[in-house]
Amino acid sequence: MRTGTKRQLQLMWRFVFAGTLVGSGYSSLLNFASYGTPRLGMLTGAIHGFILSATIGSMEIFGTRTLPGRAVEQAPLLVTLAVKGLVYGSVIVLAELAEPGFRLLGLRSGQGPVQLVSIVFAFVVTLAFIFLLQVSQIMGSRIFRGLLFGRYHRPRSEERFFLFVDIVGSTALAERIGPVGVHRFLNGVFVLAADPVDDYGGEIYQYVGDEMVITWAEGDGRRDARPIACFIAIEAAINSAASDFTRDFGIAPRIRGALHAGPVIVGEVGGRKRDIVFHGDVMNTTARLEQMARELDRRLVISADAMSRLEGADQFASEDLGDRVLRGRTSPVRIFSVLGRVPSG
Repeated sequence: MRTGTKRQLQLMWRFVFAGTLVGSGYSSLLNFASYGTPRLGMLTGAIHGFILSATIGSMEIFGTRTLPGRAVEQAPLLVTLAVKGLVYGSVIVLAELAEPGFRLLGLRSGQGPVQLVSIVFAFVVTLAFIFLLQVSQIMGSRIFRGLLFGRYHRPRSEERFFLFVDIVGSTALAERIGPVGVHRFLNGVFVLAADPVDDYGGEIYQYVGDEMVITWAEGDGRRDARPIACFIAIEAAINSAASDFTRDFGIAPRIRGALHAGPVIVGEVGGRKRDIVFHGDVMNTTARLEQMARELDRRLVISADAMSRLEGADQFASEDLGDRVLRGRTSPVRIFSVLGRVPSG
């Protein structure tokens, strides 16, 4: 099972579990207030919560990867919220009118004011969930969680992998198709890269011009050499869309990358505009490695320090480029070039 699929199923399970609990708890309180007994409300609410969370969760987690789902996700935020509110609201109304919990338990219909309150409650919870999810996607899940729980109010040290992914030839392309065309070109590449990053548990730290910075906590990135696998998966996704790029822009994108690992200081900065940022020599070294990849015309350059931290790196063929002095540094750094996956069998 792919890492991304496993993560989606785990998210789906958590969403359904939470929806079932919320439905059960809410319906218990509502039935206790209305009829003096919470027991039947607990059962019917759990059934309704399960059905609603499973249906809406499937559309939100898996449907967003379909063509219509991507179109909705890339629309203006208000349009996205309106479309999702309409679709999910219709699901809520149908479920409440059909009353599957009452039917499965052979109980009398709960139509009336109680049913109307239940529809309003489900609407509010669903819209709140959609809004928080959209904000999380705009800010990035790491920043959103960090700000929400105040994890980085005080700077802290973390060991992390950093993968710099650069789009080759974008400067020359800008002279031919102009800034708007280049923006569409870069965005097309970044959108294609999103799924591989999710599949291999990475976090997109930032976009800088024609470059994307991806990071992993050391424990997350170590398993199965995820940063290397992520880079190769991004290449594969871009190659699969090469004909579309050639048709639209006259050129197919190509990427190069650099991977390094080490300690960084991570903390919250800013006032009205707040962000969570990384500081440390590992960032500068990765940038210098990316320049070395450009000079040596290599697709992916990795420091020996990063290579030594990866588990399962032997599934990828690599070339030892020896010790190299990076620009702005005096001590040499041993580096490797990744050539691709080792053929199975």
